[in-house]
Amino acid sequence: MPGRRDSILILDFGSQYTQLIARRVRELQVFCTIAPSATPAAQVAQLRPTGVILSGGPDSVYRHGAPQADPGLFHLGVPVLGICYGMQLMARQLGGEVEGGGQREYGPARLKVGGRSGLLARLGDEEPVWMSHGDRLTREPEGFQVTGSTGSVERAVIEDGRRRLYGIQFHPEVHHTPNGSALLRTFLFDICGARGDWTMASFLEEAVGRVRRQVGGGRVLCGLSGGVDSSVAALLIHRAVGDRLVPLFVDNGLLRQGEADEVMAAFTGRYGLQVRKVDAGDLFLERLAGVTDPEDKRKAVGETFIRVFEEQARRLQADGEITHLAQGTLYPDVIESAGAGGPSAVIKTHHNVGGLPARMQLELVEPLRELFKDEVRALGRALGLAEEFVGRHPFPGPGLAVRVLGEVTREGLDLLRRADACFLGALRRAGLYDEVAQAFVVLLPVRSVGVMGDARSYEQVVALRAVTTQDYMTADWARLPGDLLAAVANDIVNTVPGINRVVYDITSKPPGTIEWE
Repeated sequence: MPGRRDSILILDFGSQYTQLIARRVRELQVFCTIAPSATPAAQVAQLRPTGVILSGGPDSVYRHGAPQADPGLFHLGVPVLGICYGMQLMARQLGGEVEGGGQREYGPARLKVGGRSGLLARLGDEEPVWMSHGDRLTREPEGFQVTGSTGSVERAVIEDGRRRLYGIQFHPEVHHTPNGSALLRTFLFDICGARGDWTMASFLEEAVGRVRRQVGGGRVLCGLSGGVDSSVAALLIHRAVGDRLVPLFVDNGLLRQGEADEVMAAFTGRYGLQVRKVDAGDLFLERLAGVTDPEDKRKAVGETFIRVFEEQARRLQADGEITHLAQGTLYPDVIESAGAGGPSAVIKTHHNVGGLPARMQLELVEPLRELFKDEVRALGRALGLAEEFVGRHPFPGPGLAVRVLGEVTREGLDLLRRADACFLGALRRAGLYDEVAQAFVVLLPVRSVGVMGDARSYEQVVALRAVTTQDYMTADWARLPGDLLAAVANDIVNTVPGINRVVYDITSKPPGTIEWE
């Protein structure tokens, strides 16, 4: 994209909604990044953001050791929007007063707009909003005026239009605040002057050029699994460097029915990539023998993959110098693994941000590391990736190893594949596959007494799981039609020898997780 693009900087004070703020900003076609709360003002100035958003957070601004912002941030002349904790912190650092509210307010409220407001210009006189706070602002700083209140919060919105500093006590990024995007739109376009020209088409053009410059005349090794992330990364890099991309598909024997053949047929035929396939199913099963703990399974699969990948990389380097390693790292991986998001950041270590590069001494190519999952899907469509790959449900890194509960065996995997194909096939035929966020079958480590053909049976049990979710942080079980579930159960029991009972999981997240292991 020609010229310098607009960019909003989000400082993270530990809110569970920080990534959601970023997604809402990007939905309005404005690029944004997340940085630690204590990022120095001088560093912010070097980044030249179009605007800054201070996230919420679980702490109290007056508590010793609570996350703080560099006070110089408010004197850079850059528009700032403080949300919840961010509002209280900004107000306190500029001379206002914040006190404990006595009782935490969590849930819906009615915002009443009062006075002349630049921030609330796109809202009505009264709006439903979502509150989540324990403290409240009791005195606004000099130069601010109160432009919004609720029944229990007198200073729900404060503004200093001259310095372009704004604070709101509620959360505009959650869907419980229906017109939250309108408020963000006002901040981004009317106050910050953003152009809203960050699109997948512009990102694609920019990313292809960046990969070409980075790789030069080298060759790029790319692990291809058929999942959305690796598929989009492979197609983007192929567009940039052509046949100097070397895609490597490791068939670990833990894939869904027909998946390995589908991946090879699509990427070698339809997309013209020179994919190299490694059949390593026996090795993965060997490493999983006797392993029943879910975390041990994940480690066994991950370590085996690294071993296989490294061995293949050495062989490829003998044929011609491999200079770069491509990974489908996404922005949430970067935030969660590298601590880019401040107090809330270090959640888990991801495959894509550690492990292989240090051992292999190859320069990393990560063309998707600025994108969220929904943006990767949009980029895939811009690249011409078929919908069966773009819209594919998430699939765990360890594959079916964490959907066969207990020890993973060849027989258990075969049963699970056939049952899973019955379920997913029924959803597709009913037009419901895209209506649920994730659907799959779990093979349980129990047997059940049944009656089949007038004879007693004592065979395996499977559980169907289907969920709906917006962000995968929370999820609800999908209310699939009873007739569909009955048909799936009947199909599995009648066509998959070894299974005589089917149950449906109606647990939400929380308290359960989407996957069983």
